[in-house]
Order: sequence, then C-alpha cells, then structure tokens
Amino acid sequence: MACSARFLFLTTSMVMLFSAATAVDHIVGGDQGWTNPEFNYTEWTQDKVFQVGDNLLFKYDNTKHNVFKLNSTLFNSCSFPAGTESLAGENDVVHLTTPGRKWYACGINDHCLRGMKFAITVLANGPSSAPAPPPPSSHALSSSTSYGPLMAAMLAVAAFIFA
Repeated sequence: MACSARFLFLTTSMVMLFSAATAVDHIVGGDQGWTNPEFNYTEWTQDKVFQVGDNLLFKYDNTKHNVFKLNSTLFNSCSFPAGTESLAGENDVVHLTTPGRKWYACGINDHCLRGMKFAITVLANGPSSAPAPPPPSSHALSSSTSYGPLMAAMLAVAAFIFA
C-alpha cells in the first residue's frame, strides 16, 4: 500500500513538473505591455514560439485600449463589426487552447491602422520542428515560464527520494 502511494505521488509530481515546464505566459508587448500603437507588435512575435497551453497576457489601460480577437479578413482591414468579441479588462489573459492562426488588434480610434495588432500561429503540443529560440536579448523578460509549481514539484520529489 505504501509503495502504491509513493508511486502515485511520484507520478503526480512528474506530471506537474512537465506541465509547469512547458506552459509559457507571453506578456504582449514585453515590458511596455499593450499600450503603444507605434510599437511593432508583429516584430515582438517573431522570436517567440506559441503552443497550446501557453497564455497571452494583455496589460493595458482599458480607457485607452482594448483587445479584439479577429479573423484574418477583419484583421487585415482593421474592421470591428458589432458582435466581434473584445476584451477590456486591463489585465486580460487569453488561454491558447487550440492550434492554428490567431489574430488580435486594438479597436480604439486608429490604433489598429497604426500597427497595434499582431497575428500568431499556435502550435500543437508535442515534438516541434520549430527552430531553437535565439539567445536571450534585452527583452528576455517579455516571456516568462511559471517556475513556482516546477520548484514545488522538484522539492516534493527530492523530499520523497531522501525521506
């Protein structure tokens, strides 16, 4: 019975370790967030790999900006017809739950036309043929992995092994 409990604990710890190590929180726009129509958000996406399970974190003042999830046609024309889904909570989290192409833009004034928009391709989980990420740059903090659960799982496994 004790052996089964230890096996279950070890298996659970390993699953937590794997999921914590793979999910990434991408802060849209890096340090400045989703705040500047003149910032090149398309360029911001270029060195990132987006996978199912990752999150997009939009940080902005909702009196000056919003976030629309669009399709390619609306994205290319910067059109925001009635009924188009928007976020306006200042600290919005978009969970990337399905693979494929995704489009986001600000619908305030002419922000989209000025470049406050970007498109990404979300990859399915699993082995990836994506190129290795470039070396860290001055914007290394623009994406961060949540290491809290990872560290907790590692400590739990170590405690189990050395107990």
